[in-house]
Amino acid sequence: MPYTGDVTVGGPAQVHELPELIVSKVAVGPYDNNSYLLRCRRSGAQLLIDAAADPDVLTELVGPDGLDTIVTTHRHADHWQALPALVDATSATTVAHPLDAPELPVTPDVVVDGGAVVAFGEVTLGVIHLRGHTPGSIALLYDDPEGPPHLFTGDSLFPGGVGKTTPDTFPQLMADVTERIFDRLPDETWFYPGHGKDSTLGAERPHLDEWRDRGW
Repeated sequence: MPYTGDVTVGGPAQVHELPELIVSKVAVGPYDNNSYLLRCRRSGAQLLIDAAADPDVLTELVGPDGLDTIVTTHRHADHWQALPALVDATSATTVAHPLDAPELPVTPDVVVDGGAVVAFGEVTLGVIHLRGHTPGSIALLYDDPEGPPHLFTGDSLFPGGVGKTTPDTFPQLMADVTERIFDRLPDETWFYPGHGKDSTLGAERPHLDEWRDRGW
């Protein structure tokens, strides 16, 4: 069936098939988190974004071909409840930002800052540091060679606004999302958030001033 990005806990994964990459999205856990399994078409290598919950569901999603890498987008516990079990089951290399790494249940094998690259198989993801939701929140950018970019935003950007912040941290997150995402990437960029439905930058761009004015 065509990819819509609409998933529910207990329901099937949605699969977004790109020329060089397959993205499988599944909803897990009591907070309706999204976990994303990325598969390199050429090599079969796989990377998981946010081992959020329900390790049995995620292990089944990974399947028999194994898991090369797990990236945690930020330190909030609803995004890593299944991380220890997935690491035990797959021996995957773990990746996170150094500012959020100390609060994760598994010490990352690799720490990455903005501008770094995470590679698996023949696919590379660019790391974008987005300060505000947590100090070490990151987004991951796949620059599709045959189509628009694809961006995995964790809890820093959703349809309808940026992620939860405080009055002190909202200006920083809003600035980073504006300067590091909206000012850099085209409207056609498809983004995948840590909870809920996907969107495009073009659908959200007209509302940036509204978000700034309301402060959330």
